[in-house]
Amino acid sequence: MIAAGRALAVKRPPQQDRAHQTRGRLLDVAGELLAEVGIERISTNMIAARAGLTPPTLYRYFGDKYAVIEALGRRLMDRQNAVLEAWLVRHASVGIAAMADHIGDLLTQNAAVTRAQPGAVWILRALHASPQLVHVRLESHRHVTDRLADACALYLAGIDREKLWSRLRLAVELGFATDEMLYEEDRISADAALADVAAMLRCTMLNLASPPSACGRD
Repeated sequence: MIAAGRALAVKRPPQQDRAHQTRGRLLDVAGELLAEVGIERISTNMIAARAGLTPPTLYRYFGDKYAVIEALGRRLMDRQNAVLEAWLVRHASVGIAAMADHIGDLLTQNAAVTRAQPGAVWILRALHASPQLVHVRLESHRHVTDRLADACALYLAGIDREKLWSRLRLAVELGFATDEMLYEEDRISADAALADVAAMLRCTMLNLASPPSACGRD
């Protein structure tokens, strides 16, 4: 029943420039309002009013507030994926060791693009807590795992693809979870936390092709 309802609520992004701009304006406003009032209080009427539009105009693009938040989530995930693709272009062709040595750059850049989006913390919370929205986060994290697995598999002849994917899936979740934790945990330095996680993930990547001793620090 939820899947059917979501199919009705989520509408195809507009193709015309003006309509695309209007949709983008609604998403920008929704992100700002999420940062101010949170998931429970935000409403489609509130979003429309802040954007200077009528509710019927909003409903041309989104069926309900969860469809708005889903679109915000997908936009955020797309921006995170763009960071990943640029990172892969720079490092994947050099080898697993190069990717491992620069995993901290990926974490830092991903955190920066996430924090640049208004309401990001509430978007991430919604993608965890709302049954209608968890698929957005799951699809994105699986996509990131797929891309990393593709890049690593080129250097791991004969490796079990399922085992590779499972290990990288855990690494992906750790990276995202740490970034989300830093929105709330003020007893840990963000730079230190990301550096520690980068060291863990570097070890994980190096161990895909080498003995465990390969992850020792200098």
